[in-house]
Amino acid sequence: MAKIRWKKHSILPGFGLSLGFTTLYVSLLVLLPLAMIFVNTASMSWSDFWATVTEPRVVASYQLSFGAAFAAACINVVFGVLIAWVLVRYSFPGKRVIDGLVDLPFALPTAVAGIALTTLYAETGWVGQFLSFKVAFTPIGITIALTFIGLPFVVRMVQPVLQNFDQEMEEASAILGANRLQTFVKVIVPEILPAALTGFALAFARALGEYGSVVFIAGNMPMKTEITPLLIMTKLEQYDYAGATAIAAVMLVISFVLLLFINGLQWWTNRKFAHS
Repeated sequence: MAKIRWKKHSILPGFGLSLGFTTLYVSLLVLLPLAMIFVNTASMSWSDFWATVTEPRVVASYQLSFGAAFAAACINVVFGVLIAWVLVRYSFPGKRVIDGLVDLPFALPTAVAGIALTTLYAETGWVGQFLSFKVAFTPIGITIALTFIGLPFVVRMVQPVLQNFDQEMEEASAILGANRLQTFVKVIVPEILPAALTGFALAFARALGEYGSVVFIAGNMPMKTEITPLLIMTKLEQYDYAGATAIAAVMLVISFVLLLFINGLQWWTNRKFAHS
């Protein structure tokens, strides 16, 4: 007697319909806007394009934007993992309040964050007046602003991994004679490393395009504290749309290459520790 095979149905509608909506969504909100950057840039000759994107003022903004974004992402990895560890492993009064405050940069308008940070770290601010060095209107202030808006990405990526981590592995490591540092490095770090790398990539990408929280605390001095997004806005205000899209295209390509490298590193890390 022949067996009856029941066709498995997905919760979502048919594959073709779901794929069609996905393609339409991605095309309208991601691919077409990005394509327009390169279309507008194509209106320039190669010599004009190269002269625009290699202008000393533009190159200085690249160095500041990528350098500050990288530094902020590195800081967020360290303190993001620490905050996630405290929220998962310890119970203390006000824990839920602190857990909610982690997401504050997501909800707070970036301009408000920029004004608040500038007021706080200015030379006459509550914190700045006690510092022996200048923070606001310097690259340090830019890094602080980018750290502020990128911290939640690392915390929220690492936190679920720590919550699902089997603490019996730590106990087994201790029974086998490992001290706390060895247990952390050999047992815990391999588990949270892929999530930390993902959080780093998200924080880095978010920082590269940040404008509102940085424009107030940066000071916007050309060749010193002028970030690339601000330079793009300046080009747009001058109706130099081709120049603005040319700079944006360079930022897009460099960001894509860096994120591709980070994703490749994450894939390699997952594969390495999965087989170890």
